[in-house]
Amino acid sequence: MIRLIVFFGYLFVTLIRLIPKMIRFKKFDPALSAADRDAVVHPIVKKWNRGVVKMAGASVQVTGEHHVPAGPVMFVSNHEGDFDVPALIGFIQKPFGFVAKTEMKKIPLLSTWMKHIHCLFINRNDRRDAVKMLREGASNLQKGHSLFIFPEGTRNKGGELKPFKTGAFRMAKDAAVPIVPVAIKGTANIFEHNSGKKLTPAHVEVTILPPLMPSEFEKEDLKKTTADVQGRIQTQLAKMERSQ
Repeated sequence: MIRLIVFFGYLFVTLIRLIPKMIRFKKFDPALSAADRDAVVHPIVKKWNRGVVKMAGASVQVTGEHHVPAGPVMFVSNHEGDFDVPALIGFIQKPFGFVAKTEMKKIPLLSTWMKHIHCLFINRNDRRDAVKMLREGASNLQKGHSLFIFPEGTRNKGGELKPFKTGAFRMAKDAAVPIVPVAIKGTANIFEHNSGKKLTPAHVEVTILPPLMPSEFEKEDLKKTTADVQGRIQTQLAKMERSQ
């Protein structure tokens, strides 16, 4: 419980200290390329997320970064727990935004940083909003901003994978960018397995799998592509489980 209190104190204090940089980012030249903008914003965001992971007492190991192609990509991963996002943003080198539930917009400061890295917000109960998000996501990808999405739509808390939704794959197809499958394991041990009442130090493994290039799925049925990627991630998670 003490670690949890200290952790939330860290979040509050560090976000307050980053306000001056946040204000400066609002004055960015709109003509800046996606790569130039990301080169300024993302190192700060990555450093903060690494601090979040460290304060939780966790460690992260990433393998397979050589599989990530140059240019914008759509990362697709299982969603084990709340610490997936800081572990992934903090320790994967390529800059990216992610898709989050619309309730995240209500969190002061944090939501502003999320907008700076081109995160998208979705109301899962509003189909029209979901369609709008898919279009915005494809547009961001075409502009050069990579995106990370959890197709399960909710945390599985370290249990069996929930069925993947096709939205992420629609965005990748419309934007003609590679799909990069990612398997993450161990984040639920930090928080979810403690009934959300305390933080426990844990080791998190992240494996980046070989990408699917646009030529591999541009003419393929979305459901088939979705099932293929889910199968790859499921197979990798099983390997990670056996190696423990």
